[in-house]
Amino acid sequence: MSTAMTYSEYGGPDVLTPSRVATPEPGPGQVRIRVRAAAVNPIDLRIRAGMMQGVFPVDFPAVPGWDVAGVVDRVGEGATASVGDEVFGVASVGGYSQYALLDRPVAKPAEVSFETAAAVVTVGEAAWRAIEHLGVRPGRTLLVHGAGGSVGAIAVQVAAARGVTVIGTTAEQDIERVTGLGAVAVRYGDGWAERVRSAAPDGVDAVFDTSGAGVLADSVALTGDADRVITIADPSFAEHGVRFTGMDPADRFPEALPRLAGLIAAGRLDVPVGHTYPLAEAARAHADIEARLSRGKVVLLP
Repeated sequence: MSTAMTYSEYGGPDVLTPSRVATPEPGPGQVRIRVRAAAVNPIDLRIRAGMMQGVFPVDFPAVPGWDVAGVVDRVGEGATASVGDEVFGVASVGGYSQYALLDRPVAKPAEVSFETAAAVVTVGEAAWRAIEHLGVRPGRTLLVHGAGGSVGAIAVQVAAARGVTVIGTTAEQDIERVTGLGAVAVRYGDGWAERVRSAAPDGVDAVFDTSGAGVLADSVALTGDADRVITIADPSFAEHGVRFTGMDPADRFPEALPRLAGLIAAGRLDVPVGHTYPLAEAARAHADIEARLSRGKVVLLP
């Protein structure tokens, strides 16, 4: 038996409680890790609150979370990692736990902390995936909406590292930080499209929306082609002929994780961890995120 955070009904952060659960055993190709860090993502909060039942139904009691990093302590037949390896990736069972199973463990470079490795999994893959789908190449211009957020900030850095010119819409207080990531920062809100046109007089080749802030119509107008706009956040995507990415597991880019780890290890990608909490304080972590008290990624430490 081991400890995990579970919930047995939908509700607020207080439904999360420490529980004793059966320690999972790895199947063929899987590894079990002793979790050293588990990242908290906004989707975890929405699932816990019952807002995603049509997309992510859960069986109670449920263990939330997917993004983990830790040390392999048991392997299944045919696994690609060995006992003692430091790895990270997507947990096949809930990540808010002392132990988790990984189907595709990714080697964690020594230069990358467990906290950072867990923090990059979902947001990094989403950013990488969108850039791949958009096909932006060196010399092109990419507009990233929500460039100050977790996904947007990684997209800015990855695109800039590829030689892409990046324009990033962001809040006034984040303009300096987004500029430091390699983007031409533009304040979002009324008039953003005109400010983008001024910042990119030769036009915008592609748009990645991480904000869901009702920017799709103007984004299509900026590029002149709905196929050059992609969103991970706006449910009105179909009205604008825009692609939504992230719902279909087959649409994911798991091969992004080792490449992202390499960029972090080389000092070319910064993934700030805002706050860490003991595993038993997952409810407080959720409450702080909902109260907007946390900036950067939130990570639990079992």
